[in-house]
Amino acid sequence: MATRGRAPILEVEHLDVRYPIFGGIMLRKVAEVHAVDDVSFTLHDGETLGLVGESGCGKSTVGRSLLNLLWTTAPDVAVKGHAYFKRNGKRVDLIPLSRRKMRPHRTDLQMIFQDPYSSLNPRLTVGQIIEEPMTIHKPGMSKAERVERVGWLLDRVGLSAEQSHRYPHEFSGGQRQRIGFARALSTNPKVIIADEPVSALDVSIQAQVINLLMDLQEEFDLTYMFIAHDLSVVEHISTRIAVMYLGTVVEIGSSDDVYHHPLHPYSKALLSAVPLPDPRRAGTYQRVLLEGDVPTPINKPSGCPFRTRCPIAKESCALERPPLVEVAPGHWAACPWHAEM
Repeated sequence: MATRGRAPILEVEHLDVRYPIFGGIMLRKVAEVHAVDDVSFTLHDGETLGLVGESGCGKSTVGRSLLNLLWTTAPDVAVKGHAYFKRNGKRVDLIPLSRRKMRPHRTDLQMIFQDPYSSLNPRLTVGQIIEEPMTIHKPGMSKAERVERVGWLLDRVGLSAEQSHRYPHEFSGGQRQRIGFARALSTNPKVIIADEPVSALDVSIQAQVINLLMDLQEEFDLTYMFIAHDLSVVEHISTRIAVMYLGTVVEIGSSDDVYHHPLHPYSKALLSAVPLPDPRRAGTYQRVLLEGDVPTPINKPSGCPFRTRCPIAKESCALERPPLVEVAPGHWAACPWHAEM
């Protein structure tokens, strides 16, 4: 699916997220974790944008900040930038909204969480879990209408209406994630942010869940932001891919361009680590081995954040951070020396 001709539905500009670190006897602020550093991208109507990178690079923080959910785990977090959501012909900046002003937009913006074991309330039945968003955001619906929609949604995600009276502990991991899908769909959203929805599942179940997500996207005309670290999964489901490293986006392009023709040295290293099922290709595929460890987001390197591990780094890379440049139509990379690798 190409994004050409599709209207932007979510435009993120210069998103910056910092977590304070408190210490000492008076618990004063002694440092901060720069989790997301000047991230910008556009999500188009009907597409799937894959957001990839290693653990700790800021992927989940991006997703949670767009839905105004960071306060639930970090009330002192500092979020700056803009996230313009197009709703009813108007552009609304989600970042500065309070919890009360954000509530009307939650019908159109939903999230699927990573852990299907902790994201469902164990005290509620499956029916109550799926019905709860409708009770909050769709007050005009009657009880009978909500119950009917719960059964219909369970059927759409591969479960049955009869299972609505059971509790989450009675289901497997894959089934619980399907319940999470049904809950996200209950308000009929436009955008769903899926935060590593298959990473906690067995490999045998992952393909079923990914195919279900694609079927639901076609049926409900959904727009996805799919967060993951498994590039083989992202390549299968995504229209475009954005690669993150140490809180910054280093490459954005179509799924085919990024997966088969990566430009940034980090993207190449990330892709070279993907296991190949064909042993004949594996013997001819060049591995890119990175030296050293990922720098701490508390004290990032100057200039390019990847320069301390980059095999083609120059002295100039320490002076200023390279911007994202459109190297080919629709394919952006933050490395002026990409052709040397």
